Amino acid sequence: MTRAYVGLGSNLEDPRAQIERAFEALARLPRTRLAARSSVYRSAPLGCPEQPDFLNAVAALDTGLDAHALLAALRAIEERHGRTRPFPGAPRTLDLDLLLYGEETVASAELAVPHPRMHERAFVLAPLAEIAREAHVPGRGPVLALLAACAGQRIERLP
Repeated sequence: MTRAYVGLGSNLEDPRAQIERAFEALARLPRTRLAARSSVYRSAPLGCPEQPDFLNAVAALDTGLDAHALLAALRAIEERHGRTRPFPGAPRTLDLDLLLYGEETVASAELAVPHPRMHERAFVLAPLAEIAREAHVPGRGPVLALLAACAGQRIERLP
């Protein structure tokens, strides 16, 4: 089993419910156990500010799926939630990003692990730090140090 971390995000069609249903779907993946889930956080959209705020969270999975199979499963969950990709940064019903896959670094046409921009996004790092304070992003450093470098980004932990 490999410990993987998945970022969840939504800003359309009842984002809180989308996140909750996504956690449930992750828990049902084959050869996978939902090991931990963060609180839900609210953050401003990046790149395309003329859209609703996002809700974000992170899941820790213990999985027997390899990284590419896990990515395919995440994309299938997104599709079942009505995810479309009209343009980069577009509003979305559900976004699932494979952030970390054990200590592995993966670079293929379909997948980059660690997620290439996670180290500069408080909406990823804050929920990740909540459930994995000692986590380390290969090639970037400890999650807590990376989060400190994002101190100027607006993020709010929701009750």
